[in-house]
Amino acid sequence: MELTDRLPVELPTTDTNLTPLFYLFVVVPTVLGAAHHIDHIIRGNHVGWPVTQHVNEFTFSLAIYPLLAVSLYLSLSNRVDARYWAGFFAFSAAMLAYFHISPWAVEPPQDVIVPYENPIFGYLAFAIVLGLIASVVVGSVYGATLWHRGDG
Repeated sequence: MELTDRLPVELPTTDTNLTPLFYLFVVVPTVLGAAHHIDHIIRGNHVGWPVTQHVNEFTFSLAIYPLLAVSLYLSLSNRVDARYWAGFFAFSAAMLAYFHISPWAVEPPQDVIVPYENPIFGYLAFAIVLGLIASVVVGSVYGATLWHRGDG
């Protein structure tokens, strides 16, 4: 049996269970996450491979991008639905909150704000972190709402 027999060659363009608005809840945290990763590089702390030779939390956090790509493929091929995304976003929100704003944070707010000479840039960087956390929480709630209503 060939791989093309098991996987659809063409992705469905209609009959998706997720609303177009839902995909905005995927794009916004992706953009904010990329901005946060770029911020790591600009301020130069908590940076790991591939920017430096050290493997750390930064390195592992980059796995979110291939996970998002696979998740989007699975959504577009109707293999996962809103329940999957509600869980994906809830787990992401928990991880982000743990690593950035919990009492056990690996990268607490001062590590984001203080490295900048101009505090406005530091607070902007931390606002991106908070926006990222909020966007995945909202995405999880919206996904759970679609799942509960039976729309996804």
